[in-house]
Amino acid sequence: MEYDFLIETYGTERVKILSAWSMFKDEDLQIRPLPGDKRGRNALEHMVHQCISEDLWFRNMLGIDVGAPPLPQQETRLEFIKQYAEDSGKRLEVLQAKNKAWWEEEVPFFDVRRLRTWVMTRRIAHSSHHRGQLTIMLRILGREIYSTYGPSADTGGLMQYNAKTIYPYPSIDRLIAGESTGGAKAPLPGPGDNPCTERPDTQ
Repeated sequence: MEYDFLIETYGTERVKILSAWSMFKDEDLQIRPLPGDKRGRNALEHMVHQCISEDLWFRNMLGIDVGAPPLPQQETRLEFIKQYAEDSGKRLEVLQAKNKAWWEEEVPFFDVRRLRTWVMTRRIAHSSHHRGQLTIMLRILGREIYSTYGPSADTGGLMQYNAKTIYPYPSIDRLIAGESTGGAKAPLPGPGDNPCTERPDTQ
């Protein structure tokens, strides 16, 4: 089917979201990018927003309701991971059963109408945008950052130095099991002696 790539992309994006959440520590969740400035969401608020906004988009725009709560009863990092893994997994299963005609139907998108293919593309971009904000917060907090799309400074630096793509866990099941027992992420090599940017500080 022509739109399998959207389903596959959503499937991988949910893994990347959960991986980013797993990189935080429990004590990080209430810290804001600029202390005292409420304009910048903390990690907990990002998790809440991801769960609520994705539930609303899928129900109201894509017409997919998986009966998501959508928030966990206990708003801890691990419970958010479990809740989003379960709910997004159900959404993925529903998407996999949809045909070409369903994807090409026009549906409400806020105050306009768009094809479901268009809405899904925007949903993926929306989630990616917020995950990018979280990785900046991880760097501010001094946490190690694993791959999302390719190498990071902690997995070896730049691609031209043959840096590796390393995810914290090989699957969502392993992620939940690992984080449930205190963490069992893959080891990271760090950048080594190579610069982590194309414009290294030479001073």
